Amino acid sequence: MTSPSIVWFRDDLRLADNPALRAAIDRGEPVIALYVLDEESPGVRPLGGAARWWLHHSLASLDDRLRERGGALVLRRGPAERVVRQTVADVGAGAVLWNRRYGGAAREIDSALKAGLRAAGLEVASFAASLLHEPWTVTTGSGTHYSVFTPFWRACLALPAPRAPLPEPRTVESPDRAPASDALEDWSLLPVRPDWAGGLRETWEPGEPAARRRLRDFLDEDLPQYDRARDEPSAGATSLLSPHLRWGEISPFTIWHEAVGVDGAGGFLSELGWREFAWHTLYHSPALASENLRPEFDAFPWPPLDPLHLDAWQHGETGVPLVDAGMRELWHTGYMHNRVRMVVASFLVKNLLIDWRLGEQWFWDTLVDADEANNPFNWQWVAGSGADAAPYFRVFNPELQAKKFDPQGLYISRWASEAPTVPIIELAETRKAALAAYELVKRAPRSRE
Repeated sequence: MTSPSIVWFRDDLRLADNPALRAAIDRGEPVIALYVLDEESPGVRPLGGAARWWLHHSLASLDDRLRERGGALVLRRGPAERVVRQTVADVGAGAVLWNRRYGGAAREIDSALKAGLRAAGLEVASFAASLLHEPWTVTTGSGTHYSVFTPFWRACLALPAPRAPLPEPRTVESPDRAPASDALEDWSLLPVRPDWAGGLRETWEPGEPAARRRLRDFLDEDLPQYDRARDEPSAGATSLLSPHLRWGEISPFTIWHEAVGVDGAGGFLSELGWREFAWHTLYHSPALASENLRPEFDAFPWPPLDPLHLDAWQHGETGVPLVDAGMRELWHTGYMHNRVRMVVASFLVKNLLIDWRLGEQWFWDTLVDADEANNPFNWQWVAGSGADAAPYFRVFNPELQAKKFDPQGLYISRWASEAPTVPIIELAETRKAALAAYELVKRAPRSRE
């Protein structure tokens, strides 16, 4: 009797450069590829609608690729610790392997599961697969974590180069009798009534093969103009790799090693560094989506919520062309250009005076690339309450931003040609109100103790 190895897939939906999968294959026993949809464990944040759409197609792609190599994807739903233990019992597994996660709730689940399975006599191992550097390996001279990006990235670059990516396995041996699996369609991840995902289908192709093609196309066609045109939303100079990275369809190690030798790649690679910075920050501050990193911002006097203003912002009906273009691009494609993300976030927080957490929640539900580190980290950056944050008094003027980065109006005309033309607020007056409210923050304690 052989004891199969379980590879527990999470946000690493790929075969290439998957250390947990490679380790399982190297054990020489049959491999059970398991994905658990966990929306029940304490602290686990249920996926947003756009993310669920992407997950469905990414899982389908992964299953197809496993089957081409002799394997199959086993789908099960429920609290992860219970489901993994039950799967171990069902198949008589001798080992459970996974790639590490860094959110607080996920780490608690993984730690408890690892201890329990080892106590039961199983081999359990976790691997570094989604970050170039583990969060506990990048520290200041005094041993603390960084709160400013530039010295953080400098410290990362001073470390040994990221490891080379692992090759894709040619075969994945399955046990003679496959364990029971849910049907992907039964998870109801796709929208039905109404089916609002038409724009997502037009824009994206989830899955590992599409991620690899996108990287090659970007390096060959877009990287030469990246530094010059990356802030222009109509230029098409960005990589569009963020959702593929979010779901682990491609690893940062693969991106790093394919891009590092290309002329002009420094600016692009620093964006990988920003992603690292966000995840390292989450590791040290698990409440990133709900608590200000800078405690003095707890004193910010948010006015009573105006639901009409929030609704206008969400649906691109503010009468401010660049803001409305961004929000309509988001609604249609599940994505928004990064420069425009900063503008619409600043408008919500500093012109509408709406708490950044409500914007973060909307992005969580509508972005295909929203993850638990980058989404709240970037919202806090714009709000001024986070790590290495833009100072609160830096208010992105959407009219000036449009003149600078969309001077011919190509982006606005594409996405907001039918939007309202009368702004719901006056930009200069609301900026003054925001800065007046900030005076209370400047006088607030800088510690919660």
